[in-house]
Amino acid sequence: MSDNRRVRVRFAPSPTGALHIGGVRTALYNYLFAKNHGGDFLLRIEDTDSQRFVPGAEEYIMEALEWCGIKIDEGIREGGPHAPYRQSERKTIYKEYVDRLLNDGLAYIAFDTPAELDAKRQ
Repeated sequence: MSDNRRVRVRFAPSPTGALHIGGVRTALYNYLFAKNHGGDFLLRIEDTDSQRFVPGAEEYIMEALEWCGIKIDEGIREGGPHAPYRQSERKTIYKEYVDRLLNDGLAYIAFDTPAELDAKRQ
């Protein structure tokens, strides 16, 4: 990269079951891109869908990536400077930025229903 910043890519699966071939492909592409550019591969778990959460899926995902030869540089087990690596544990971070956007007038709260949003798009 021309500006000398280290490449960082992430793979962010949901722990809703087994890692499928499409997920493996995405992880592999990201991993190879990072390594080709001397960068880091991060695993962030998108665990905000509590209705579909499958116990043990996080561990299975990490084991599947390891089996594929994909080494995680930063993640739940590995830690890193940008923790936490579970989406549900980042809510306070996101709230801070949402509040800043709202306070600066760069965002607003809307209570439109899906039907109302569809009508506005017409």
